[in-house]
Amino acid sequence: MDGPRIALKVNDRDNVATIFANGIHNGSEVELRDKKGFVETLTVHGEIPYGHKIAVRDIKLGELIFKYGEEIGIATQNIRKGDHVHIQNLDSLRGRGDLPKREGNYHGV
Repeated sequence: MDGPRIALKVNDRDNVATIFANGIHNGSEVELRDKKGFVETLTVHGEIPYGHKIAVRDIKLGELIFKYGEEIGIATQNIRKGDHVHIQNLDSLRGRGDLPKREGNYHGV
């Protein structure tokens, strides 16, 4: 390992963090850090490429995914803390003209 393996959580609402390291694979440990100085060690499930998202807590099917304090998608399955969050378990809500306007939680799954 060339240096610390870091996952950065930017906003208190975020339930994912961005990985800033290469070679993250099943069983790897990364340091979850936030802007308040909080540090926690997460164990990774699967492979996560540099710049991709990791779940910082369990996320339930149908729950909104937050990154940088913004809704970026919805969980299409249950996601465990430490899982890679990407197209295999997230349906993007951005730029979608085919979805009705929502109020409150999304119930379209």
